[in-house]
Amino acid sequence: MVCCRAESAYSTGVQGVSVLIAMMSDIHSNREAFEACLHDARSRGAERLFFLGDFVGYGADPVWVVDTAMELVAGGAVAIQGNHDNAVSDFREELNAEAEVAITWTRGQLGPEARQFLAGLPMRFEEDLRLFVHADVQNGRRWHYIDSPEAADRALESCSAQAVFCGHLHRPALYGITATGRITSFRPVSGVAIPLPRHRRWLAVLGSVGQPRDGSPAASYVMLDTGKNDITYHRVPYDVDGAATKIRLAGLPYKLAERLGKGR
Repeated sequence: MVCCRAESAYSTGVQGVSVLIAMMSDIHSNREAFEACLHDARSRGAERLFFLGDFVGYGADPVWVVDTAMELVAGGAVAIQGNHDNAVSDFREELNAEAEVAITWTRGQLGPEARQFLAGLPMRFEEDLRLFVHADVQNGRRWHYIDSPEAADRALESCSAQAVFCGHLHRPALYGITATGRITSFRPVSGVAIPLPRHRRWLAVLGSVGQPRDGSPAASYVMLDTGKNDITYHRVPYDVDGAATKIRLAGLPYKLAERLGKGR
C-alpha cells in the first residue's frame, strides 16, 4: 500500500476539533534522541504521534527504535516509509558509502517482524487537507529533497493539500505561497508558534530527530495544533555522546558518530 487516508474521530479542522500532533522524522536508529523527543512531546500534551520515515540507518539502536515504533503504531500512531526504511528490504535503494555500511549492518540486527513492518509502511498519509510524506509529494520512491523555495513550489504545485509536512532534508524549514502565488520561505525559531492561515498553502520540513544537519546537535521535531492551525518547531537536547559512543562500539563508520556533535 502506498497511500493512507484517515477518516476517524481524530479527524480535525473541518469538524473544529483541536488536537496536538507531534510530528517526527529521520530518527535514524538514535534511541537517545528519540526517547528525548517522545518525552518532550508528551510533556507538552501531544495527543497523536506522526512519524515521517527513516526510523533506521546511521545509528546503533535500530531494534529498539523499530520495536518502539511498532508499539506506538499499534496504539494509533501514524507512520510512513523513508528511503532508509525501504533500503532494509530493497537492495536497489541507492545510498552513500557510510549509509550503505550502516544499512547493511542494520539488516543483520533486525528480525523478520521489524523488517516486515518497515517494508509495509505506506508512502504517504492524508488527513483534513494535510499531506504527510517523507520526501516526494508524488507517489513513487524518488526521495527528492525539498531544499529551496523552488523545490517547495514544485511540490505544492503537484498536490492539492493546503499543508504538506515532510522530512528527509534533516534541516528545519518552512515555505508558504502568498495570495499572489509567490513562494516565501521562513526560518523557524524553536519554541515559537507559526500560524498557517488556511487561505494560503504551506510546506513544512521537520528537521531530524536522530541526525540534525543544520549546525545544531539538538534533536528536532514539530508540534501541530489543529485547532489554532499553527506549528511549533522544538529542539530537544539529548545524550549525544552516548549515542555517538554506541555507533563507534558497533563498528559503524566513525563519521556517523562524529557528525552528531556537530549537527552536520
